[in-house]
Amino acid sequence: MRRITVKNLTKSTYLADRAGVANTPETRNRGLLKHMSLEKGDGLWISPTQAVHMFFMKFALDLVYLDREKRVVKVRENVKPWRISAALRAKSVLELPVGTIAESRTSPGDQLEFINNS
Repeated sequence: MRRITVKNLTKSTYLADRAGVANTPETRNRGLLKHMSLEKGDGLWISPTQAVHMFFMKFALDLVYLDREKRVVKVRENVKPWRISAALRAKSVLELPVGTIAESRTSPGDQLEFINNS
């Protein structure tokens, strides 16, 4: 799976330095279901999508919804298993460990940058 670093250009903070990319039907459907947790710096960028479900997840997540230009349209912190979350204006979502949104001070309107890891 391709890995990326995600930087919040607006706040000059980092959200992830080893996020995976789920951009095929198979990788989007699988998501993080087989994971037991996420470490700081981990994440998963799901594209395209406007919603995620937490059915069968084993841990909570922070969610960052993005428009086509990777501008934040919505954030949801500490979304627990067995929940659904959506943002109709979103084109993708970044799933992150709980606490990442607060630590990076990410909020709607922020511009993110995605950098391919070599």
